[in-house]
Amino acid sequence: MKLSTRNVIKGKVVKVQEGMVAASVKVDIGGGNTITSTITIEAVKELGIKVGDEIHVLIKASSVMLAKD
Repeated sequence: MKLSTRNVIKGKVVKVQEGMVAASVKVDIGGGNTITSTITIEAVKELGIKVGDEIHVLIKASSVMLAKD
């Protein structure tokens, strides 16, 4: 599969928390860092995502914001 996304980070699923409609998937990307993604429960089931899975996090955003007090 070829993607236009340039920000692809490999990690391991450490937590999947399902709500009523969406699920929060926490991915350990190493170095004490995690990325959390909110996706539909349907997507979790279709992809078969579970704790311990090796997974790729793809980040494509039109803007990234930073703030500092």
